[in-house]
Amino acid sequence: MLALPARYGRWVPILAPVTLLLLFLHLNASLSTQKTQVILEQELHPSANNETDSISADTNTNPDTDPETPTSQPCRPLPGIENVLVIMKTGITEAQDKIPIHLRTTLRCIPHKLIVSDFEEDIAGIRTHDVFHNASEVLLANSDFALYNRARAGGRAALTQSDLTKVANSAAGMSDNPGWKLDKWKFLPMIQEARAYHPDMQWYVFLEADTYAIWPNLLAWLDQFDSTEKLYLGNQMQIGEVIFAHGGSGFVLSHAALHAVAEYHAGQVDRWNYLTETQWAGDCVLGMALRQIGVDLTWSWPHVTAQSIWEQDALGEAFGKTQWCYPALTFHHMTPPDIDHFYEFDRRWFANEKNTLLLYSDIFRNFVRPMLSDRLDNWSNFAKDEVKHTTEEPASEMSVNQCAEQCARTTGCLQYRMDADGKCYTSDWALRGLPDAGGWSGTMMWRVDASMQKKGQCEEPVWVLE
Repeated sequence: MLALPARYGRWVPILAPVTLLLLFLHLNASLSTQKTQVILEQELHPSANNETDSISADTNTNPDTDPETPTSQPCRPLPGIENVLVIMKTGITEAQDKIPIHLRTTLRCIPHKLIVSDFEEDIAGIRTHDVFHNASEVLLANSDFALYNRARAGGRAALTQSDLTKVANSAAGMSDNPGWKLDKWKFLPMIQEARAYHPDMQWYVFLEADTYAIWPNLLAWLDQFDSTEKLYLGNQMQIGEVIFAHGGSGFVLSHAALHAVAEYHAGQVDRWNYLTETQWAGDCVLGMALRQIGVDLTWSWPHVTAQSIWEQDALGEAFGKTQWCYPALTFHHMTPPDIDHFYEFDRRWFANEKNTLLLYSDIFRNFVRPMLSDRLDNWSNFAKDEVKHTTEEPASEMSVNQCAEQCARTTGCLQYRMDADGKCYTSDWALRGLPDAGGWSGTMMWRVDASMQKKGQCEEPVWVLE
């Protein structure tokens, strides 16, 4: 035990109560810090048992004390939503994990919605529609339909471990995944399902179960088009010579376009089944069909994107455009915790009556920027430019500090990262990123803030209209 020198003894009667008071304040602050740290840890480091989860739900919201929990609030006005049918595509291997969060959040206030799947079942109070219920026996004999046939005969009990095992994605998709192989066959049939379900809608918005839609923005965009024209709106992708809308980004067909392609497909189903078999991407096949009837794609990036909210480069440029002043419409690869977390921001943003749109600049300033950090362990911000050593020093021996210094010395570098192998990367973008075991990431915060200040406020939203 530490003893006080004798000359300090006379201070004990005075210091004792002060010490106790300070100790109490310290413990109280410590508990508060621990609580903050728990929240931070939950946001930055999701459960290690699910490597696909990125950011957890907003743990600052307590449904027992917060009267504004999402499911307890009345639906905000969405002018024009009554003229829209939302079609969400899913499958038996993912539906129970991914659909309920949408029904609690993004789809909760959507009056006309259709969940198409390869298996009919009840999920969180809604019935999914079997998109293949009209498929011919010849088509069902195709090996791609093995999963569908087993599920149709035996239900969920017929699923095997290989059906549920996730496989690595590649430039040609996930060809070893039974659900992925079946998915490409859904695109043209779901056009028919949408027409049969609600033939009188002005707009048909197609989403996947890991796609997040910002409805006030999307409706404001559609309000500037004429649904009697044959319109095909989406994020431009290309396979060979075919340009088409990426399904995961979400895409839109006008009333005229949907009815035209549905009629065209209905007249030659067997031909398009053959063409689908020769391709690996169903969204590409749909693009081919639309092109055959003279409906070209309106290139709609950056309104709709193929990345999650954590991978958006709001400060950067692509396709000759900078995201900053564009309204964001969709994000892809959003896990249920991602959706929960961003929905809370979305909801609170539009609760302010002054906020009629949500621009990328708004999202970056108010959602992404507060979560950036000088340095994070076990994290990847996807910095892309590998730093090549000019000496014979092995790359694995570069320290995190040296990697940070490399970024600091490089004009325009906003972020750096080191992977688990010790390789250093830098980048001129500023992304939130995702967990990455063994990695480190950092951000040059002063440069990010300077870049934000340089871009300034957006006087008017920028729209893609042609």
